[in-house]
This record gives sequence, C-alpha cells and structure tokens, in this order.
Amino acid sequence: MPVNLPAGVTATVAADNTVSVKGPLGTLSQQVHPDIKVTVEGNVLSVTRPTDQPRHRSMHGLYRALINNMVVGVSQGYEIKQELVGVGYKAEAVGQTLQLSLGYSHDIHLQLPAEVKVETLTERKGNPIVTLKSIDKQLIGQVAAKIRSLRKPEPYKGKGIKFVGEQLRRKSGKSANAK
Repeated sequence: MPVNLPAGVTATVAADNTVSVKGPLGTLSQQVHPDIKVTVEGNVLSVTRPTDQPRHRSMHGLYRALINNMVVGVSQGYEIKQELVGVGYKAEAVGQTLQLSLGYSHDIHLQLPAEVKVETLTERKGNPIVTLKSIDKQLIGQVAAKIRSLRKPEPYKGKGIKFVGEQLRRKSGKSANAK
C-alpha cells in the first residue's frame, strides 16, 4: 500500500537507503534495510520487497508503517494526554522538566527530550492532565510509558497515571467476595 504525501510534505531517499521526510512541523529520517526498496514518484511513496519470504514480508510492513508514521508526524504531529487520578497528585511543567507529586515522600523531576513539548492543566474539582506533543511517534510513546510507569493505575480504586479515555479493569474488594 503506497504512502500518500500531503501538501507541504516532501520525501527523499539517500544512497545509503535513508528516507528523510520534511514537512511544516519538522524533519524526520529513518534508515531502511538494504533489501527493501523505497521510491518516490510525485506525491506517492512506495515500499517494495524483493521476495515473499517471511523475513522480507515483515520488514516490508515495518518500514511502510514507520514511514507512514513519519509523514503523519511532520504534517499533523502526535498528542498524548495522561490523567493523574489520586488525592494530592499534582503535575507542573517547568521548561523541559516535568515535576510530579504522586504520593511518594519526594517529588519526581523528569527531564524530557527537546523534541517533546509538555503542557499541564489543573482545574478545580478535576484531575491534573499532562499533554505531550511531538512529531516522533516512537519517542512520544516512550516518554508517555515512562511517565505512566512512575505510578501505574491500581485496579481497586483506580488511582495512578492513566491515559485520557482509557478504560481500567476494576476489581471488587474483600467484602464483595464474602458469601
């Protein structure tokens, strides 16, 4: 399946099989395995494989998805919202540092990469929300997973860091199991 390049996005393939995608939000590049061929014709980018071996088929799908994620990233960008559920949980962004108060004896200061922009929103009678924005899907997912790992949602009260809109599997306590 070819990757369509939206208006304002250009893609180039270097001699060492490196694909560079440039758009209004920035530039991303990805090294592609030498067996996989990437061609750009007009505003359509095609990924082809030499044989139908399982190894080539899996690499074909992988690189097609990675290139598509780069095109979407430089044209629209990615955004992940996380919610801090718990009494006294706080989040504050100071430059590229995210300061979290998650019920531990100390605050957590997390230094974020320069490619990821962070915003925090705290409303009265609402949970704090951390918003991450980036053009690199892999990097933003890794940062979001790191933040979530600091206090995973627990299944009894639902306290912890969860993605906005995520449905948690809740467990009943001791009293519900008694007969």
